[in-house]
Amino acid sequence: MSQEEAGHGSESGREQVLGVGGAWAMAVGGMIGGGIFSTLGVVISVAGEWAWLSFLMGGVIALATGHSYSGLTRQIGKAGGSYAYLRALGRDRLARVVVWVLVLGYTLTVAVYAVTFGAYAAYALSAPAWIRDGAALAAIALLAGVNLAGAAKANTLEKVAVWGKLAILLGLAGIGLAHWAPDRLVLEANQPVGFAGALVGMGVVFMAYEGFQLLSYDYADMKDAKRTIARAMPAAIVTTAVTYIVVAIGAAMLAGASQIVAHKEVALAIAGREALGTFGFLAVSLAATFSAASAINATIFATARLALQAAEEGEMPAAFARRDSEGAPWAGTVLISAVAMGLTLIGGIEALVEGASFVFLGVFALVNWIAIERRIPHHWAAMVGLAGSGGGAVMLVLHLAGQV
Repeated sequence: MSQEEAGHGSESGREQVLGVGGAWAMAVGGMIGGGIFSTLGVVISVAGEWAWLSFLMGGVIALATGHSYSGLTRQIGKAGGSYAYLRALGRDRLARVVVWVLVLGYTLTVAVYAVTFGAYAAYALSAPAWIRDGAALAAIALLAGVNLAGAAKANTLEKVAVWGKLAILLGLAGIGLAHWAPDRLVLEANQPVGFAGALVGMGVVFMAYEGFQLLSYDYADMKDAKRTIARAMPAAIVTTAVTYIVVAIGAAMLAGASQIVAHKEVALAIAGREALGTFGFLAVSLAATFSAASAINATIFATARLALQAAEEGEMPAAFARRDSEGAPWAGTVLISAVAMGLTLIGGIEALVEGASFVFLGVFALVNWIAIERRIPHHWAAMVGLAGSGGGAVMLVLHLAGQV
């Protein structure tokens, strides 16, 4: 670790506990937790049999954008993501706007993950709606507590949750692929979706790749930070993209595209029941709750640290800079969690997913533009990311306007 990195960590009073494995787990947890469980039914509803291609194209854009995030973070040598990059360019006013958009956007995604958690938990127990809402609120409260216990405990939880859900998701996908039935990928018989549906799906689904950039906010918590982020970020994106693609195909072959769309919030539990009966249903429901929990954990962890940095630099209220004896940003964690709890009661998974996807497509386009301006190594990848995220945003707007 360089003296600059070591100094940054010690000055912030934060534990440097994230190695490559821990950072990889944080990124995968942030993506898959709100990804395949929250978005599979939504993307199939617009992309039909091309859903897997939507995930593939989204993965390529995420990988190119991840290269921009990693390169820029290592170049400026500090945490903060797009907020820090703009400040490094002297665009302080835009940075101030962006950091508020990011914190509010991430708080919204915590609510989406909590809704997913509550939906799967209640469905598995055949419980009423109030149980769903109560489980969602309890999940946020519990994971906020884990974050307040320190980075090491949040990191340990993330590793356990990520490996558990990957095993169940890939097992489910394997069973579905073994029952090869391409006709079940078609949403409506004799009405296949055109290739344009895949492009729309890529825009709609992009929230599923929100999460890898959280590592740029955790930079000060990493051991040998430049090496860790350079290795963990692309590895997490590739792992997630492969998982999404095989699950999109395998789950649809098990349950049928129409059933997945009809049960958007608990689509994979339906596929699990088709694969292994009650055991499969319960296993996938367990994976979904663990997955949503790990996404809540990773997002609160990173967002509180982004707000901490912005507050210390005078761009957000001083309350967000308050830390406990372990260095955890307790005030930001509590505030973010409290707002997310309120948002969970609003619901509407499809609108939330589409809205969040648009926000992150816009932010990722901005980061790729900054990477091009600062000429990071292999900045041609940033051009791919800029074109893809910009194109995805356009397709999503056209879809929401009813034009495609």
